[in-house]
Amino acid sequence: MIAEDDTLAGYVNVHGRPPAFEGADGRAYSVGVFSDDEPAADGTYGASLLFLRWTADAQPDGHLESGYLARDADAAAAEAAVGRLPLLEVKRTLDELIVRRDAGAPA
Repeated sequence: MIAEDDTLAGYVNVHGRPPAFEGADGRAYSVGVFSDDEPAADGTYGASLLFLRWTADAQPDGHLESGYLARDADAAAAEAAVGRLPLLEVKRTLDELIVRRDAGAPA
């Protein structure tokens, strides 16, 4: 059974803040969900993960973005779908983005 705070949105709901992870590069990251401001040509909004990278003294110093992980005719519904991702999947996505960035591939 999945605990309430095992998903991205559940974690935020229980703890009142975004989850944080140590990335594959040893750096600290927090994560949030964002969606398009305007719908695409097909009328849907894409929603993605945005990872903020932090310095040792808690200053943001970079970010990584996933591709679209959900699409819906309603931006809030697309964001809610991404919010239902298990935290293990969110962490896996972060580490994949770091590996791609470090390999010189577009993140």
